[in-house]
Amino acid sequence: MTHPSPSPSPAAPPTASWFQLSHLSSGFIAVLVGYSSSVAIIFQAAHAAGATPEQLNSWMWALGIGMGLSCIIPSLIFRAPILTAWSTPGAALLATSLQGLSMEQAIGIFVFSSALIALTGITGWFQKIMQVVPRHIASAMLAGVLLHFGLGLFSSMQSQWAMSLSMLAAFLLSRLLMPRYAVLLALAVGISYAFFSNQLHLELLNWTPAVPVFMSPEFKLEALLGVGIPLFMVTMTSQNIPGLAVLRANGYQTPANPLIAGTGVLGVILAPLGDSPLIWLP
Repeated sequence: MTHPSPSPSPAAPPTASWFQLSHLSSGFIAVLVGYSSSVAIIFQAAHAAGATPEQLNSWMWALGIGMGLSCIIPSLIFRAPILTAWSTPGAALLATSLQGLSMEQAIGIFVFSSALIALTGITGWFQKIMQVVPRHIASAMLAGVLLHFGLGLFSSMQSQWAMSLSMLAAFLLSRLLMPRYAVLLALAVGISYAFFSNQLHLELLNWTPAVPVFMSPEFKLEALLGVGIPLFMVTMTSQNIPGLAVLRANGYQTPANPLIAGTGVLGVILAPLGDSPLIWLP
């Protein structure tokens, strides 16, 4: 099956400049923020399902492998900036909905939701939905997802006002002088402040590699209907649709169905190792 060639963004760099420092720093920041901003919610969801430390490590291992594969392969195939992550709203739903369920039942929910995502992509339903949903509605949905990240700055000022203000000042100054590296320099200022104020606690880091643990899924009808379907709907509507809208707004006509189907199939494969459904975004 052949795929239509995507129309690259006018600002897209040539192949020879793929690995400029600004590109590497942007990718690093995207991964770092993606992990650090909502990993605590994943921990809450895992604890709600009664996950052991080994199962939690396997969960994070499967998420990392799943996100890596679903970023690298589609980006190379479609020549477009495809970035996948776990669904933060979906993780928040799991943190409040997995109480009283076993980890095996949670795995069954992941398999079920990922299968629904794969089915949506394989049948072409997602592309049909995107043809009906106005772009400004999808953009508004994305704004709703990202709003709390921006407002988090002001929440942090209540307990870490010096760090927050120094990072904000570094970001604003960098935007004037070196806009490509604004986020990276703000991060460097924040890490430096935390280091010199003894807030990094590097001695607590454990560098032991995570080991995947197989967990047999258990399909409980009440859990699939009460948690699995809402997880599927939240994952699709809150971030997949806005993600495609941003791709379209930047000139990338990447076909949506293969991306949706790919993340769904990968989710089904990795779910027994703890992988919750993935979402994709530019």
